[in-house]
Amino acid sequence: MLRDIKVMEPRVSIRPADVDDAARLAGIYNWHVRNGTATFETEPPDAAEIAQRISTVQSKQLPWLVAVTEGRIAGYAYAGTYRPRPAYRFTVENSIYLHPELTGKGIGSLLMAPLLEACAERGCRQMIAVIGDSANAASIRLHEKFGFRHVGVFRDVGFKFDRWLDTVLMQRAL
Repeated sequence: MLRDIKVMEPRVSIRPADVDDAARLAGIYNWHVRNGTATFETEPPDAAEIAQRISTVQSKQLPWLVAVTEGRIAGYAYAGTYRPRPAYRFTVENSIYLHPELTGKGIGSLLMAPLLEACAERGCRQMIAVIGDSANAASIRLHEKFGFRHVGVFRDVGFKFDRWLDTVLMQRAL
């Protein structure tokens, strides 16, 4: 028996983040802090801290992007400095967080493409993904889809929710 399957793709726009977005971004991120292993933070940062993080990233001429659908923030992505030493200045580390109700709708891909492009335009040469939890299959698949390759796993380096967690390292030339 054949069934019609309808996929509802939300209309999504991508724009640069603004510090006025901080409270809504904190809401998304803090869900992941409290419920997930994509981040190893254990204490949810407040909106002021998220606003400071946005300002820090943007002050380095790096992108912090927001996905908006139906008037609400669906997720965000940014690229920060990989490491503080000057020799790493052409390498960035990416982060993507989605509203928990809007995962699996392609929003991560809609954020990743312009993030990669913006970093390349700014002269970045390499992007590193430090993925919390080797069981984070969705994030690993997203990065693979965009040409990131596995470069290593740090075993049992994080402890959250009463268990040890790995960190998966992936890399992509820009």
